[in-house]
Amino acid sequence: MKKSFTVIMFSLMLAAIAFAADNLKLNQRLDYGSDSQDGPLITGDNSSAGARAGQSNYVIMYGEGCFNSKRQARRTVELYQKYKDRVNFVVVDLDQKRSDAQQELVKKYYRGYIPHVVVLGKSGDALYNSSGEVPSEKISALLDKDLQ
Repeated sequence: MKKSFTVIMFSLMLAAIAFAADNLKLNQRLDYGSDSQDGPLITGDNSSAGARAGQSNYVIMYGEGCFNSKRQARRTVELYQKYKDRVNFVVVDLDQKRSDAQQELVKKYYRGYIPHVVVLGKSGDALYNSSGEVPSEKISALLDKDLQ
């Protein structure tokens, strides 16, 4: 019984690794000065992934027609370029269908205001959990400390 549980858990961990969000890019049609509906703000591969245990995670929850979300999306992609090999990025477009893993994050952290950013440490604790725009430097400081 213990051996089959271990095999199942290992398989789930491998599946999570194989499906981490990757190749994050900004939507080139974004109008940063308005609340226009420009479509998904961030695109990428395996974007339905959720947080990963034992690793630093950056989570952004946004709405497509929010100029604050658009500016935070730009910061998110810049942070992704800096940390993509060391931090798991989770992009939750609140205007699109969400995976079960993303819905779990929404239920746990989202409080109704966008953009909403959560930084989860390797321990799983929320190091940052707040709505509104957040400077990249503040997130970088949290991630750098957690990655030590």
